[in-house]
Amino acid sequence: MKYLITLVVATSAGFLARLYMLRRDYRQYPSYPQGWAIHLFLGFIGGSIGAVIVPAILEGDYSAVSFLLLAASQFREVRNVERQTLGAMEATEMVKRGTAYIEGIARVFEARNYLAIWVALSVAAVSELLASLGYWRVVISTLVGALMALVLVQLMQGDRIDDIATVELVEVKFDGALAIIGETVMMNVGLPQSRQVYQERGLAAIISPNGPDAKATLANLGQMQAIAHDVSSMIGVFMDVGEQEFIPMVRRNPSTGSLHVLMVPSERDEEAFLTAIRRVPVLEGAIRKPLTSVAGKMVD
Repeated sequence: MKYLITLVVATSAGFLARLYMLRRDYRQYPSYPQGWAIHLFLGFIGGSIGAVIVPAILEGDYSAVSFLLLAASQFREVRNVERQTLGAMEATEMVKRGTAYIEGIARVFEARNYLAIWVALSVAAVSELLASLGYWRVVISTLVGALMALVLVQLMQGDRIDDIATVELVEVKFDGALAIIGETVMMNVGLPQSRQVYQERGLAAIISPNGPDAKATLANLGQMQAIAHDVSSMIGVFMDVGEQEFIPMVRRNPSTGSLHVLMVPSERDEEAFLTAIRRVPVLEGAIRKPLTSVAGKMVD
């Protein structure tokens, strides 16, 4: 009973932090309510681990601390579960996510459980440091937990395409059956009726990298697939199963390093199309920084 207040407040803070970090947006994952139940329970476990560490250290029970850290390491299995789940769902996607995107999502879900532990740990530490203040320590430690959650979530925010490149709308042109954007041949559209659909409803854009680092990042195949998937998820795609000619295309211009996007959205809204591309996240596994190397600086 000595540490009851600390345990309750810290565990609750870790759980609420995980709830705050839980999102269900255009990606439609995690599902509601089953997916939420799984992740919230894991957040509760993470909060409990973070809350118990401080009392265990104060009591000098270092074996318990080692056990708790071992238990926390089991959150690595969360990544495997998410990877397998999303991989199984991939066959149902009209436009595939790609393995790089799936791995990125799995990493995020694993990391957010660790963040719940950090929030609970910080709340527990503040609560015990201010134990002499009575119930004021609950108020102060709660504020510390809220601030910690906000800071950690902000630090977890990665770049979007708009942060590393400029996106501009371009016209879709045809040279016979070849669909062309700028100087890049995108695909062969053999059927006349399909070419008419592209001319009437198709949209195209060029993503120009802001520098060598961005150029190397956009060259990642997983990042290119993520752009096609996310844009399709946000604004919809005009296609049915088996209609290969309407699958969104993302191709790279080797000369400039720019990406060329071609798709037929469900509704032809140019501004929504550009906004969707700009808001695609930059995958953690796709980030490249050649300018940090001697050779990269020489080439630049």
